[in-house]
Order: sequence, then structure tokens, then C-alpha cells
Amino acid sequence: MDPRDRFIEVPQTMLPADTRRALLEAFVTRQGYDTTDVGEGMVGWVAELEGQLSRGKLLIVHDIGTESTEVMTLEQWQSFGRQLADDEEEGD
Repeated sequence: MDPRDRFIEVPQTMLPADTRRALLEAFVTRQGYDTTDVGEGMVGWVAELEGQLSRGKLLIVHDIGTESTEVMTLEQWQSFGRQLADDEEEGD
């Protein structure tokens, strides 16, 4: 499988709200956000990230190969895409 075909962006509107919230909570934890840093804790961070998702600063990406879905920043996604292209050039 071509690595570029392995990953697909999932429109946020295709996910149920509870699934989207769970993905955003995992993103908060993985990125090391201080959930005591905002008045509402995790709920506050998720609300902030929902806004970023709506503005296109965050993306939901599904890996067909591992059947996993992750939230990434736009910068992470672009960096990941460059890495895939580099790997393809090197024949990895």
C-alpha cells in the first residue's frame, strides 16, 4: 500500500460528539497539557480544541494500516506528510 493512501483525514462532522471528545481528551493527555491550568480542567481544554478543530488548526487522521485514529495539529500533519515523502524517496 502506498503510504500516502494509508492515512486519511476524517471530517469532524463524521464523528459522534462523544467519539470526537474522547479523541480530543487523548490529544490533551498525549501533548502534556496541564488540565489544572484552566478553570474547567479537561472540559475547558476540550472546548478550546473543538474551536481549533473547527478552524482547521487540528485534524483528525485515520491510519488504515493500524486502524487507529488520532488528532494532530496542522503542523504535525504537514511534518508527517513530509516524512512520508522523504521515506518514499529513500525507498523505505
